[in-house]
Amino acid sequence: QVQLVESGGGLVQAGGSLRLSCAASGSSFSLSAMGWYRQPPGKQRELVAAITSGGSTNYADSVKGRFTISRDNAKNTVYLQMNNLKPEDTAVYYCNVRGSDLYTGRLPWGQGTRVAVSS
Repeated sequence: QVQLVESGGGLVQAGGSLRLSCAASGSSFSLSAMGWYRQPPGKQRELVAAITSGGSTNYADSVKGRFTISRDNAKNTVYLQMNNLKPEDTAVYYCNVRGSDLYTGRLPWGQGTRVAVSS
């Protein structure tokens, strides 16, 4: 079974950038559609970016034009480049195999990586 470990979060000022990484174990990674999700304080976790096994991407309107999801199947890793960060991007970020809707993943959730954006 695939296990997921997120990293790369931190504290950044508004307008700054961060690059998140998600390392996945397991042989089926390259076949899986992956997503980055986030859970702001006190709110529900939801999908912000997704990438298919073939590299097609889509984004939530709130991050479109600022975030870029990518994957390196040789390294079993998916990335989230976040530019022009805003205070409302503050959240714990998780990766997972895409679920059936915007809120679910197919695997147990990892520990996530925390992003805090100051104004």
